[in-house]
Order: sequence, then structure tokens, then C-alpha cells
Amino acid sequence: MASPAKLARADGRHSRSPRLPNGSRFDRRLAKILEHATHVFWEKGYEGASMRDLSRASGMSLAGMYYYFESKERLLYLIQKHAFSTIVERLREGLKGVSDPEQRIRIFILNHLEYFLANQKAMKVLSHEDDVLKNGLGAEIAGIKREYFRRCVGLMEDYKRARGLEFSGRMAVLSLFGMMNWIYTWYNPRVDLDADRLAREMGDIFLRGVGRSKMAD
Repeated sequence: MASPAKLARADGRHSRSPRLPNGSRFDRRLAKILEHATHVFWEKGYEGASMRDLSRASGMSLAGMYYYFESKERLLYLIQKHAFSTIVERLREGLKGVSDPEQRIRIFILNHLEYFLANQKAMKVLSHEDDVLKNGLGAEIAGIKREYFRRCVGLMEDYKRARGLEFSGRMAVLSLFGMMNWIYTWYNPRVDLDADRLAREMGDIFLRGVGRSKMAD
């Protein structure tokens, strides 16, 4: 049987993203390697991290790291693909059976905050190393991110129609991401709200804001 990392290498080139431990030993092993790599990129930045740093953190030999993952770019690709694929899939599941447009936006906000508050190092890496990946790897990640963005714009357009509002759905979504994506720079679990209450309050602030567009004329 091929090793977990060898499977990861093939997986990263072709099809589905690695998934965290609700599956095989392969899933768990790959998840652990990605967790270590995320910590290295979080601590040193992509440019400052070396394959030697990554191999040392994961407990894999440097030769093994190069053989299975080829480059630190591929590891960053796997981290990004796993994160964005996971959050998109979780959103799909969360929206099932929910028809109220406002509630669907609130589910979007909660899903985003829950994932990234539980993975704050990954959130920093994804935010700061957004444009590192090139060619096919970058294009694949950009496609997943576009799907996520379009899904949010669709939710916003549904909300506009249901409430008879007039505002730019694109501008509203970009503003919402601005609220959510930099949370890692200030969030302190000892003093700030948990994800559920934070999502509720952030949703209230955001929806009250876009709701005022009804009075624009």
C-alpha cells in the first residue's frame, strides 16, 4: 500500500482535497503534516520557510519531504485546498433545508467564523500568502475561492429580493469578508465572544447596515 504522503502527492495533483480525521489513517497522517506545515508558514512566512524547516516540523526526512511533496509550494497548495474545500463543503451542508434568506446569510457568517477561529494560524497563512501559488495550482485554488465568493453573492441577492433592498451585492460581500477575514489580528478567546455569539453580533451589525439601503431614495 502506498504511504500517506505518496497518496497526498497524487491527490494534490488530480482530484479531491485531503480531509481531516473522519476517515482513514491516510487522512489523519496528511492532516498532521499539513498542520505542522501551517505552523511553519505562520511562524516564518512562506518566503522565510524552507523545506528543511518543514521536514523538521513534520518529523519527515528532508529527502522524504522532497520526494513526496516536491516543494513548499505544493504544501502551501494542499493547505489552501484543504481549507477552502472544507469551508465550502461545510457551507453546503449547513444551508441544506434552510430557506429563509437572512438565516442563510447568518449560517454563512457562522460557518466562516467557526472554521477560522478554530484554525487561526491557517487563516493568517491564507490571508498573507494569497498570491504565492502560480500556474495550475494557483488557478485551482482561485476557482474554489470564486465558488465561495459567488455563493455568498447569491445569498446576498436572495436577501435583497426578499427585503426589497437596493445595494451592490458584490460590495456588500467584499465588506462582509473585510469584517470576517482579519479577525485573527485581534481575536482573543479569553475576552472575546465565542464563534456563535460573535457571528450573531457581526450578522446584526452587517444586516442592519445593508438594511438601511431601503431608505436610500
